[in-house]
This record gives sequence, structure tokens and C-alpha cells, in this order.
Amino acid sequence: MLAERVAAMRAEIERELVACGRAPESLAILAVSKKQPLAAIREAYAAGLRLFGENYLQEAAEKFTPLREEGLAPQLHFIGHLQSNKAAKIAALVDCVQSVDREEAAIALGRGAERAGRTLPVLLQLNISPSERFGCLPDEAPRLAERIRAQAHLRLDGVMAVGPITADRGAISAAFEQAAKTFALVGGTTLSIGMSGDWREAVRAGSTMLRIGSALFGARPS
Repeated sequence: MLAERVAAMRAEIERELVACGRAPESLAILAVSKKQPLAAIREAYAAGLRLFGENYLQEAAEKFTPLREEGLAPQLHFIGHLQSNKAAKIAALVDCVQSVDREEAAIALGRGAERAGRTLPVLLQLNISPSERFGCLPDEAPRLAERIRAQAHLRLDGVMAVGPITADRGAISAAFEQAAKTFALVGGTTLSIGMSGDWREAVRAGSTMLRIGSALFGARPS
């Protein structure tokens, strides 16, 4: 069943990309596996998904450590709010942190990456929604980008943002267009916008990575 949903999702996204004059390979799917059981992640991996997003450090470690010990190679992205006191452990575990929204977090994450002996790819999290608590305001993004790039063990790869919670498709499109404009200023290769309910608007705005959860896995287990 999950493999069928993955195939259907890919087909829908490809049709939207073609309609926008974009190549299918210009966009990646990040499977948001928060609260999903390990069996579901195994099934998603078997269906060809390789990028996974988790919000919580302990949950991510419990699920992805055994997969890696088995020789599988999922790429784990941290997409939850980045707490400075957990930054070192996150830096040692994940392949990318998408939620760097303040200098303090960047410094803590950079120190953690240094201790882990690695250079960690990160995204700057923007706040483009009145309902979102976290994220850097677009006007402040260029300065934060400079501070992230000042961390020797971090590599700024682009921008992540959560769209507004609204039925107004125009408002969603406008928010994503603002994210795309900020991405052009910040630089990088990854514009991570768009989730299960607003991915079409994100594709039209130029998203290079969709964070898809329920459309792939179904409703999260309670």
C-alpha cells in the first residue's frame, strides 16, 4: 500500500513539474517519518525513498540507528525546532539540519559538528506564516546566513519554511514566493517548502524539496 502511495505521489509531482516546465529530477521528496513506526520506514525505504525527516532527537536515534547498523543508507534530516542543548547530539546523528533559525543555535550546532569531526549541511529556517512560532524573519535572513557561514563546520545549503495554515491558496502561494525570493538572496541549492497539503503551490514557487508525511504514510499513529 505504501509503495503504491509513493508511486502515485511521484507521478502527481512529475505532472506538476512538467506543467511548470521543470525537470522531474529538479525536486526531491523528503518522507516525514515523525511518529511513524520503524516498519513503515523500512517499507518506505524499500519503495525507493532515501530522504527522511524527523522532529525529535530520541525518536530519530531509536529508529535510524538500527537501520544504519543493518547497512541501509537513509539520509536523515532534522526538521524540528533546534534546541541548543541538544545540538551536539543532533549534529552527530543527522545528515542535515533544516531548522537553523537563530545565531545561538548555529553556534551550538557548529561546535557539535566540530566535535563529531564533520561539516554538517544546514538550512536556514524562515518564518513566512503568522501561525508559525519558529523561524527567522525574511528581512533578517541575510544576516543570519552570514552568521551560519561563519561557523567553520556548518555548510549553508539553502532555506526551509513552513507554509501558512489557511484554505486561501493565494496566501499560500504568496508566502512561498516570499520564501523563494529570500532563498535567492541567501543562496544555496535547497529550497525546502511544501508539505502534503500545499505541495502544488510549493512546486510552482520553485521548491527543490517537498516534506511529505501523511500523503505517503497516512495519518500518524495516535
